[in-house]
Amino acid sequence: MEFEDVVLAGVGIELPAERWTSEHMESMLEPLYQRLRLPEGRLAMMSGILSRRVWPDGTLPSGPSARSVRAAMASADIDPNRVGVLIHASVCRDFLEPATASRVHHEAGLPASCWVYDVSNACLGVLNGAVQIAALIQSGVIDSGVVVGTENSRPLLQTTVKTLNEDLTLTRRSVKPAFASLTIGSGSCAWLLTKRQLAPDAPRLRFAIAEANTRHHDLCLSDQDTAGASMAPLMETDSETLMAEGIATGVAAMNRLRAESRLAPEAFDRSVCHQVGSRHRSAMLAALGLSEDRDVITFPGLGNTGSVALPLSVAAGMASDQLRTGQNVVLCGIGSGINSVMIAAEWGKASVGGQWHGLLDELALASQKHSFVAPA
Repeated sequence: MEFEDVVLAGVGIELPAERWTSEHMESMLEPLYQRLRLPEGRLAMMSGILSRRVWPDGTLPSGPSARSVRAAMASADIDPNRVGVLIHASVCRDFLEPATASRVHHEAGLPASCWVYDVSNACLGVLNGAVQIAALIQSGVIDSGVVVGTENSRPLLQTTVKTLNEDLTLTRRSVKPAFASLTIGSGSCAWLLTKRQLAPDAPRLRFAIAEANTRHHDLCLSDQDTAGASMAPLMETDSETLMAEGIATGVAAMNRLRAESRLAPEAFDRSVCHQVGSRHRSAMLAALGLSEDRDVITFPGLGNTGSVALPLSVAAGMASDQLRTGQNVVLCGIGSGINSVMIAAEWGKASVGGQWHGLLDELALASQKHSFVAPA
Protein backbone atom coordinates (compact mmCIF):
# COMPACT_ATOMS: atom_id res chain seq x y z
CA MET A 1 0.00 0.00 0.00
CA GLU A 2 1.54 3.31 -1.09
CA PHE A 3 0.63 6.77 0.21
CA GLU A 4 1.31 10.14 -1.39
CA ASP A 5 -0.69 12.51 0.79
CA VAL A 6 -0.48 11.29 4.42
CA VAL A 7 1.60 12.74 7.26
CA LEU A 8 1.95 12.20 11.01
CA ALA A 9 1.09 15.72 12.10
CA GLY A 10 1.10 15.29 15.87
CA VAL A 11 1.67 12.84 18.70
CA GLY A 12 0.19 12.87 22.20
CA ILE A 13 1.36 10.69 25.08
CA GLU A 14 0.63 10.10 28.72
CA LEU A 15 2.63 7.86 31.03
CA PRO A 16 1.74 6.85 34.59
CA ALA A 17 3.86 8.39 37.32
CA GLU A 18 3.95 5.15 39.35
CA ARG A 19 6.99 3.03 38.51
CA TRP A 20 7.47 -0.63 39.39
CA THR A 21 11.07 -1.76 39.03
CA SER A 22 11.96 -5.35 38.24
CA GLU A 23 13.44 -5.56 41.76
CA HIS A 24 10.06 -4.48 43.15
CA MET A 25 8.32 -7.13 41.05
CA GLU A 26 10.65 -9.78 42.48
CA SER A 27 9.94 -8.61 46.02
CA MET A 28 6.23 -9.09 45.31
CA LEU A 29 7.06 -12.63 44.14
CA GLU A 30 9.12 -13.49 47.24
CA PRO A 31 7.03 -16.59 48.13
CA LEU A 32 7.54 -18.03 44.64
CA TYR A 33 11.23 -17.11 44.52
CA GLN A 34 11.91 -18.71 47.89
CA ARG A 35 9.95 -21.86 47.09
CA LEU A 36 11.68 -22.41 43.72
CA ARG A 37 15.01 -20.93 44.84
CA LEU A 38 15.06 -18.48 41.95
CA PRO A 39 18.02 -16.04 41.89
CA GLU A 40 17.31 -12.36 42.47
CA GLY A 41 17.83 -10.15 39.43
CA ARG A 42 16.51 -12.87 37.11
CA LEU A 43 13.70 -10.73 35.68
CA ALA A 44 15.89 -7.82 34.59
CA MET A 45 18.69 -10.09 33.41
CA MET A 46 16.41 -12.16 31.16
CA SER A 47 14.43 -9.25 29.70
CA GLY A 48 16.59 -6.13 29.91
CA ILE A 49 13.54 -4.44 31.46
CA LEU A 50 14.48 -2.30 34.44
CA SER A 51 11.01 -0.96 35.20
CA ARG A 52 7.45 -0.64 33.96
CA ARG A 53 4.76 1.96 34.69
CA VAL A 54 1.30 1.31 36.19
CA TRP A 55 -1.83 3.45 36.27
CA PRO A 56 -3.60 4.14 39.58
CA ASP A 57 -5.99 1.39 40.65
CA GLY A 58 -9.37 1.73 38.91
CA THR A 59 -8.08 3.65 35.86
CA LEU A 60 -10.17 3.14 32.72
CA PRO A 61 -8.30 3.38 29.39
CA SER A 62 -10.61 6.08 28.02
CA GLY A 63 -9.32 8.69 30.51
CA PRO A 64 -5.63 8.69 29.48
CA SER A 65 -6.67 8.11 25.85
CA ALA A 66 -8.77 11.28 25.79
CA ARG A 67 -5.89 13.28 27.26
CA SER A 68 -3.47 11.82 24.71
CA VAL A 69 -5.84 12.76 21.88
CA ARG A 70 -6.09 16.34 23.14
CA ALA A 71 -2.29 16.51 23.46
CA ALA A 72 -1.83 15.24 19.89
CA MET A 73 -4.22 17.84 18.48
CA ALA A 74 -2.59 20.61 20.51
CA SER A 75 0.90 19.56 19.35
CA ALA A 76 -0.20 19.84 15.71
CA ASP A 77 -2.46 22.88 16.24
CA ILE A 78 -5.28 21.08 14.41
CA ASP A 79 -8.91 22.16 14.84
CA PRO A 80 -10.82 19.21 16.40
CA ASN A 81 -13.62 19.83 13.90
CA ARG A 82 -11.31 18.65 11.10
CA VAL A 83 -10.96 15.16 12.62
CA GLY A 84 -12.99 12.75 10.50
CA VAL A 85 -12.34 9.49 12.35
CA LEU A 86 -11.36 8.42 15.87
CA ILE A 87 -10.13 4.86 16.41
CA HIS A 88 -9.42 3.42 19.85
CA ALA A 89 -7.02 0.56 19.22
CA SER A 90 -5.51 -0.89 22.39
CA VAL A 91 -5.91 -4.35 23.88
CA CYS A 92 -7.42 -2.73 26.99
CA ARG A 93 -10.80 -1.08 26.80
CA ASP A 94 -13.39 0.22 29.25
CA PHE A 95 -16.14 -2.34 28.63
CA LEU A 96 -17.25 -4.92 26.09
CA GLU A 97 -19.67 -2.24 24.93
CA PRO A 98 -20.01 0.54 24.07
CA ALA A 99 -16.83 1.18 22.11
CA THR A 100 -14.20 2.82 24.31
CA ALA A 101 -13.77 5.28 21.45
CA SER A 102 -17.22 6.68 22.32
CA ARG A 103 -16.12 8.15 25.65
CA VAL A 104 -12.79 9.28 24.19
CA HIS A 105 -14.64 11.07 21.38
CA HIS A 106 -16.86 12.86 23.90
CA GLU A 107 -14.04 13.84 26.27
CA ALA A 108 -11.81 15.05 23.42
CA GLY A 109 -14.55 17.29 22.01
CA LEU A 110 -14.57 15.82 18.51
CA PRO A 111 -17.37 16.56 15.99
CA ALA A 112 -20.60 14.56 15.59
CA SER A 113 -19.68 13.84 11.96
CA CYS A 114 -16.66 11.81 13.10
CA TRP A 115 -16.47 8.04 12.54
CA VAL A 116 -16.01 6.49 15.99
CA TYR A 117 -15.05 2.87 16.66
CA ASP A 118 -12.63 0.43 18.28
CA VAL A 119 -10.01 -1.75 16.58
CA SER A 120 -8.29 -4.63 18.36
CA ASN A 121 -5.32 -6.67 17.12
CA ALA A 122 -3.07 -7.42 20.09
CA CYS A 123 0.13 -5.33 19.85
CA LEU A 124 -0.70 -4.10 16.33
CA GLY A 125 -3.95 -2.24 17.01
CA VAL A 126 -2.57 1.30 16.81
CA LEU A 127 -0.59 0.55 13.64
CA ASN A 128 -3.67 -1.06 12.05
CA GLY A 129 -5.69 2.02 12.97
CA ALA A 130 -3.04 4.33 11.53
CA VAL A 131 -3.08 2.46 8.20
CA GLN A 132 -6.90 2.60 8.09
CA ILE A 133 -6.83 6.36 8.65
CA ALA A 134 -4.05 6.79 6.07
CA ALA A 135 -6.14 4.96 3.48
CA LEU A 136 -9.16 7.21 4.21
CA ILE A 137 -7.00 10.34 3.88
CA GLN A 138 -5.34 9.09 0.69
CA SER A 139 -8.74 8.35 -0.87
CA GLY A 140 -10.01 11.83 -0.03
CA VAL A 141 -12.73 10.72 2.39
CA ILE A 142 -11.34 12.68 5.38
CA ASP A 143 -8.77 15.41 6.04
CA SER A 144 -7.47 13.98 9.30
CA GLY A 145 -7.98 11.25 11.86
CA VAL A 146 -6.72 10.09 15.25
CA VAL A 147 -5.79 6.63 16.44
CA VAL A 148 -5.18 6.18 20.16
CA GLY A 149 -4.62 3.42 22.67
CA THR A 150 -4.08 3.05 26.40
CA GLU A 151 -2.73 -0.15 27.90
CA ASN A 152 -3.27 -0.88 31.60
CA SER A 153 -0.90 -3.52 32.96
CA ARG A 154 -1.74 -3.21 36.65
CA PRO A 155 -4.55 -5.83 36.72
CA LEU A 156 -2.46 -8.33 34.75
CA LEU A 157 0.62 -7.82 36.95
CA GLN A 158 -1.36 -8.12 40.16
CA THR A 159 -3.29 -11.19 39.02
CA THR A 160 -0.11 -12.87 37.77
CA VAL A 161 1.77 -12.24 41.02
CA LYS A 162 -1.14 -13.55 43.11
CA THR A 163 -1.51 -16.68 40.98
CA LEU A 164 2.22 -17.47 40.96
CA ASN A 165 2.55 -17.04 44.72
CA GLU A 166 -0.49 -19.20 45.51
CA ASP A 167 0.03 -22.07 43.06
CA LEU A 168 2.16 -24.56 44.98
CA THR A 169 2.32 -26.97 42.04
CA LEU A 170 4.54 -24.67 39.96
CA THR A 171 8.06 -25.74 39.07
CA ARG A 172 10.91 -23.82 37.44
CA ARG A 173 9.79 -25.30 34.15
CA SER A 174 6.03 -24.78 34.45
CA VAL A 175 6.37 -21.16 35.59
CA LYS A 176 7.99 -20.07 32.32
CA PRO A 177 4.74 -19.39 30.35
CA ALA A 178 3.85 -16.69 32.89
CA PHE A 179 7.16 -14.83 32.52
CA ALA A 180 5.98 -12.60 29.65
CA SER A 181 3.13 -11.27 31.80
CA LEU A 182 5.65 -9.78 34.23
CA THR A 183 7.21 -7.65 31.46
CA ILE A 184 3.99 -5.79 30.59
CA GLY A 185 3.77 -2.05 31.23
CA SER A 186 1.23 0.76 30.97
CA GLY A 187 1.07 3.83 28.75
CA SER A 188 -1.03 5.88 26.36
CA CYS A 189 -0.30 7.29 22.91
CA ALA A 190 -2.28 9.04 20.16
CA TRP A 191 -1.26 9.67 16.56
CA LEU A 192 -2.90 12.44 14.56
CA LEU A 193 -2.63 11.85 10.81
CA THR A 194 -3.61 14.46 8.25
CA LYS A 195 -3.42 15.15 4.56
CA ARG A 196 -0.08 16.65 3.63
CA GLN A 197 -1.50 20.08 2.82
CA LEU A 198 -2.33 20.67 6.50
CA ALA A 199 1.22 19.89 7.74
CA PRO A 200 3.56 19.90 4.72
CA ASP A 201 6.77 19.47 6.76
CA ALA A 202 5.53 16.62 8.96
CA PRO A 203 6.77 13.00 8.76
CA ARG A 204 5.35 11.43 5.64
CA LEU A 205 3.98 7.88 5.56
CA ARG A 206 5.07 6.27 2.30
CA PHE A 207 4.39 2.53 2.32
CA ALA A 208 2.60 0.00 4.53
CA ILE A 209 2.27 -3.76 4.29
CA ALA A 210 0.65 -6.53 6.35
CA GLU A 211 1.86 -10.12 6.74
CA ALA A 212 -0.31 -12.82 8.34
CA ASN A 213 1.07 -16.05 9.81
CA THR A 214 -2.06 -17.11 11.66
CA ARG A 215 -1.30 -20.81 11.93
CA HIS A 216 0.46 -19.68 15.11
CA HIS A 217 -2.60 -17.96 16.58
CA ASP A 218 -2.42 -20.02 19.80
CA LEU A 219 1.08 -19.10 21.04
CA CYS A 220 -0.02 -16.18 23.24
CA LEU A 221 -3.44 -16.41 24.89
CA SER A 222 -5.18 -14.12 27.34
CA ASP A 223 -8.52 -14.68 29.09
CA GLN A 224 -11.74 -15.16 27.19
CA ASP A 225 -13.50 -11.86 26.59
CA THR A 226 -16.23 -12.77 29.08
CA ALA A 227 -13.91 -11.20 31.68
CA GLY A 228 -15.37 -7.87 30.55
CA ALA A 229 -14.74 -4.87 32.75
CA SER A 230 -13.29 -6.91 35.61
CA MET A 231 -9.93 -6.42 33.87
CA ALA A 232 -8.33 -9.28 35.81
CA PRO A 233 -6.73 -11.30 33.02
CA LEU A 234 -4.24 -14.10 32.99
CA MET A 235 -1.94 -14.71 30.06
CA GLU A 236 0.09 -17.71 28.95
CA THR A 237 2.83 -17.32 26.36
CA ASP A 238 5.09 -19.81 24.63
CA SER A 239 7.79 -17.16 24.52
CA GLU A 240 10.47 -19.16 22.72
CA THR A 241 8.27 -20.31 19.84
CA LEU A 242 6.48 -16.97 19.67
CA MET A 243 9.82 -15.17 19.33
CA ALA A 244 11.08 -17.53 16.61
CA GLU A 245 7.88 -17.48 14.58
CA GLY A 246 7.35 -13.77 15.15
CA ILE A 247 10.81 -13.00 13.79
CA ALA A 248 10.18 -15.26 10.78
CA THR A 249 6.94 -13.38 10.13
CA GLY A 250 8.80 -10.08 10.46
CA VAL A 251 11.43 -11.18 7.95
CA ALA A 252 8.71 -12.06 5.42
CA ALA A 253 7.06 -8.68 6.04
CA MET A 254 10.34 -6.80 5.68
CA ASN A 255 11.11 -8.57 2.40
CA ARG A 256 7.75 -7.47 1.02
CA LEU A 257 8.15 -3.92 2.28
CA ARG A 258 11.57 -3.61 0.66
CA ALA A 259 10.27 -5.04 -2.60
CA GLU A 260 7.21 -2.76 -2.74
CA SER A 261 9.01 0.38 -1.56
CA ARG A 262 12.13 -0.38 -3.61
CA LEU A 263 14.28 0.56 -0.60
CA ALA A 264 17.44 -1.43 0.08
CA PRO A 265 18.26 -2.52 3.66
CA GLU A 266 20.88 0.20 4.03
CA ALA A 267 18.35 2.85 3.00
CA PHE A 268 16.69 2.85 6.45
CA ASP A 269 18.41 5.42 8.65
CA ARG A 270 16.38 4.49 11.74
CA SER A 271 14.13 1.69 12.91
CA VAL A 272 11.43 1.60 15.57
CA CYS A 273 10.16 -1.85 16.53
CA HIS A 274 7.68 -3.44 18.90
CA GLN A 275 9.22 -3.45 22.38
CA VAL A 276 9.59 -6.87 24.02
CA GLY A 277 13.06 -7.10 25.57
CA SER A 278 16.79 -7.14 24.88
CA ARG A 279 17.09 -10.73 23.64
CA HIS A 280 14.15 -10.41 21.28
CA ARG A 281 15.44 -7.08 20.00
CA SER A 282 18.92 -8.36 19.13
CA ALA A 283 17.60 -11.46 17.36
CA MET A 284 14.93 -9.54 15.46
CA LEU A 285 17.18 -6.74 14.23
CA ALA A 286 19.84 -9.22 13.11
CA ALA A 287 17.25 -11.20 11.16
CA LEU A 288 15.85 -8.02 9.57
CA GLY A 289 19.28 -6.73 8.61
CA LEU A 290 18.94 -3.62 10.79
CA SER A 291 21.52 -2.08 13.12
CA GLU A 292 21.02 -1.92 16.89
CA ASP A 293 22.84 1.41 16.87
CA ARG A 294 20.07 2.93 14.74
CA ASP A 295 17.13 1.46 16.64
CA VAL A 296 14.92 3.42 19.07
CA ILE A 297 14.00 1.66 22.32
CA THR A 298 11.76 2.24 25.34
CA PHE A 299 11.52 -1.26 26.85
CA PRO A 300 14.18 -0.65 29.56
CA GLY A 301 11.89 1.92 31.21
CA LEU A 302 8.43 0.90 30.03
CA GLY A 303 8.54 -2.84 29.39
CA ASN A 304 6.16 -4.17 26.75
CA THR A 305 3.25 -1.73 26.50
CA GLY A 306 1.32 -3.72 23.92
CA SER A 307 -0.31 -1.74 21.13
CA VAL A 308 1.32 1.53 22.23
CA ALA A 309 4.86 0.14 22.58
CA LEU A 310 5.94 1.08 19.07
CA PRO A 311 3.96 4.38 18.97
CA LEU A 312 5.45 5.46 22.32
CA SER A 313 8.92 4.57 21.02
CA VAL A 314 8.29 6.78 17.99
CA ALA A 315 7.35 9.58 20.38
CA ALA A 316 10.52 8.98 22.43
CA GLY A 317 12.61 9.00 19.24
CA MET A 318 11.08 12.34 18.28
CA ALA A 319 11.52 13.89 21.73
CA SER A 320 15.15 12.73 22.02
CA ASP A 321 16.04 13.86 18.46
CA GLN A 322 16.84 10.32 17.33
CA LEU A 323 14.25 10.67 14.55
CA ARG A 324 15.25 13.62 12.36
CA THR A 325 14.06 15.38 9.23
CA GLY A 326 15.15 13.64 6.03
CA GLN A 327 15.67 10.19 7.56
CA ASN A 328 14.09 7.07 6.08
CA VAL A 329 12.45 5.36 9.06
CA VAL A 330 10.98 1.86 9.18
CA LEU A 331 8.35 0.95 11.77
CA CYS A 332 8.36 -2.81 12.45
CA GLY A 333 5.25 -4.09 14.17
CA ILE A 334 4.85 -7.75 15.13
CA GLY A 335 2.00 -9.04 17.26
CA SER A 336 0.62 -12.32 18.55
CA GLY A 337 -1.71 -13.95 16.12
CA ILE A 338 0.88 -13.91 14.44
CA ASN A 339 0.60 -10.74 12.35
CA SER A 340 3.03 -8.07 11.22
CA VAL A 341 2.51 -4.49 10.03
CA MET A 342 5.42 -2.50 8.68
CA ILE A 343 5.47 1.13 7.61
CA ALA A 344 8.16 3.06 5.75
CA ALA A 345 8.21 6.80 6.42
CA GLU A 346 10.21 9.83 5.37
CA TRP A 347 10.74 11.81 8.57
CA GLY A 348 9.94 15.47 9.00
CA LYS A 349 9.00 18.03 11.63
CA ALA A 350 6.38 17.18 14.25
CA SER A 351 6.04 17.65 17.98
CA VAL A 352 5.03 15.49 20.91
CA GLY A 353 2.64 16.67 23.60
CA GLY A 354 1.91 15.10 26.96
CA GLN A 355 3.55 13.82 30.14
CA TRP A 356 6.79 11.80 30.13
CA HIS A 357 7.23 11.61 33.93
CA GLY A 358 11.01 11.26 33.67
CA LEU A 359 11.13 8.43 31.12
CA LEU A 360 13.56 10.15 28.74
CA ASP A 361 16.08 10.67 31.55
CA GLU A 362 15.69 7.01 32.57
CA LEU A 363 16.35 5.80 29.04
CA ALA A 364 19.38 8.05 28.61
CA LEU A 365 20.86 6.72 31.86
CA ALA A 366 20.14 3.10 30.93
CA SER A 367 21.78 3.60 27.54
CA GLN A 368 24.92 5.13 29.07
CA LYS A 369 25.31 2.25 31.51
CA HIS A 370 24.30 -0.38 28.94
CA SER A 371 22.25 -1.88 31.75
CA PHE A 372 19.45 -2.86 29.40
CA VAL A 373 21.63 -5.35 27.53
CA ALA A 374 21.10 -8.88 28.80
CA PRO A 375 24.16 -11.16 29.06
CA ALA A 376 24.73 -13.48 26.10
